[in-house]
Amino acid sequence: MLEVKGIIPAMVTPLDQREEIDEKALREMVNRYIDAGVHGLFCLGTNGEFFNLSFEEKLAVAQIVIDEASGRVPVYAGAGCPGTGETRRLAQRLEQAGADALSVITPYFLTYTQPELQYHFEAVAGDTSLPIVLYTIPVRTGNTLSVQTVAKLAELPNVVGIKDSSGSFDNILQLIDRTPESFSVLAGTDSLILSTLMAGGTGAIAATANIFPSTVVAIYEHWRCGEFEQAEQAQRVLRDLRTAFALGTLPSVLKAVLNEIGLPAGPARRPVAPLTPQALEEVRRMVANYTERGLL
Repeated sequence: MLEVKGIIPAMVTPLDQREEIDEKALREMVNRYIDAGVHGLFCLGTNGEFFNLSFEEKLAVAQIVIDEASGRVPVYAGAGCPGTGETRRLAQRLEQAGADALSVITPYFLTYTQPELQYHFEAVAGDTSLPIVLYTIPVRTGNTLSVQTVAKLAELPNVVGIKDSSGSFDNILQLIDRTPESFSVLAGTDSLILSTLMAGGTGAIAATANIFPSTVVAIYEHWRCGEFEQAEQAQRVLRDLRTAFALGTLPSVLKAVLNEIGLPAGPARRPVAPLTPQALEEVRRMVANYTERGLL
C-alpha cells in the first residue's frame, strides 16, 4: 500500500480566458512541481476548484496529470462529491484512469451525523482498491470528521491517511495519537506544516506549494535531516502569501500570483470574481517583495 508522506501540492486547475481547462498550462505545472522535488501531486482538491468542475472535466484533469506525471510521483485525485453514489462512480473512473490514490472530502451542503459520514466513507472504500486519504475541511463543507470516526475508518485496509484542514493543531495531535502508526496525518493548513511534522505527522497537502514548491519541500527535507532551524526559516517564507489569501475568494489569489510570476493559471471559474484593482496591487507588492528577497 502507498506510503503517504512528504509535500504534495494542492494543485490549482489552470483555465483559459473562456474558463476551459488549459491542458498545456496544466502539463507545465506538473513538471514544475516534480522538478522542485515534490513527493506527490494532488489534483481536484479545493484549490483545484473541483466543486465547479463537471464529472467529465474532473476526469480530464486527472487524466492529464496522470499522463504527464508518468509514474514519477504518485498522483492523488480528488473523488469527493455531494452524494455517495456519485463519489463511488468517480472513484471507480479515477482508478481506471490510473490514479495512485484518492482523496475523498466529506460530503457537503447538508450537515451529516458521524455515523452517516462513516457510512459514506465505508461505501466508497469498499468500491475501490486504491488507497484513500480522507479530507476534512469543515469551514468549506459544514461537516467535520471527528477523531473517533477517523479512528474507526483507519481500520479499513485502504483508508491510509487524512488531510486535516480544520486549522486546529489540537485536532492534528489527537489524530496522530488515536490512529495507527501506519496511518498518515497530513497538514492541510499550511501554517501548520512544520508543527505537524514535529508532532509525528507525515507531511502536507499544501496550497502554497503552487507558488513555492521548492521552499515547501525544504520544510520537509530540513525536518527529515534534523535541521529544524532551517525548516522553520522555510516555514516562515509562507506567511505573507497565506495572509494574502484573504484578499479574494479561493483560489483567486493563488491564481493571481501564478499569473503575476509568469505561470499561466488563468482566472478562477465564476462566480469567483477577479481580484479588485486594490487587491491585485497588494498581490503585486507582495510578489515584488518576494522577488527582491530572491524567493521568486
